[in-house]
Formats: sequence, C-alpha cells, structure tokens
Amino acid sequence: MEGPPVNRIRLGREGEEAAVRFLKKKRFKIVERGFRLLRGEIDIIAYDRKTLVFVEVKTRSGAGFGVPEESVTFAKQDQLRKIAQGYLVKNRLGDIPCRFDVVSVSIHDDGRLIIRHIENAF
Repeated sequence: MEGPPVNRIRLGREGEEAAVRFLKKKRFKIVERGFRLLRGEIDIIAYDRKTLVFVEVKTRSGAGFGVPEESVTFAKQDQLRKIAQGYLVKNRLGDIPCRFDVVSVSIHDDGRLIIRHIENAF
C-alpha cells in the first residue's frame, strides 16, 4: 500500500506549523507534537493554562472537499480519545483537566491562511 502523496504530506506539515504558531500566539504551551500510539497520532499536545489540550489539525487547500474540520469523524474522535488516554497513563498525569480542540487550516491559492480554532470540539 502506498503512502499519501508528497503534496498532501507537505500541506499537512504547513497546516501543523501554522497551527503551532497560532496556538503559541494564544499563549498555549506546546509540550508534544506527533504523539503516536495505537496506529494513530495526536498532532499537538499543549497546555492552555492548567488544561491539557489534545489538538487535531486538519488542513485543506481549496474548498472542493468542504471545510477541514468536517473530516474529524466520530471514528476519528474515538481514536483520539484512546490515544489521549494512553498519553495520560504513559505520563502518569492522573485526573488532570483535559479537552479536545480542532484547529482547521484552509490554505488559499494566493497563500492566505484561514485558521479556525474550535475549543472543546468533542
């Protein structure tokens, strides 16, 4: 089975970099990127004050397939919850306050970025 096309990988990386810059401007403290577990990945793990935030970043160029956040399906949410639970156990974080956010990045042909941050998305 082939991996994703190089352009899609580059687009995803650009979106994640934009999301990190955006979250840092909002004073989030990034603690981990690309945490992998159970055949899945959480793009960004950060603190928003005392709340640990698991962030899924979705990036699209153009609007042909809808807005990026629409691709965070119930199955994806379930997978992210399991990975987050593994992260909490691995790092012995116990009952720390947590939430799941989605950062949606739309990259237009002229290079403009539209970033939407959906706090407590699911």
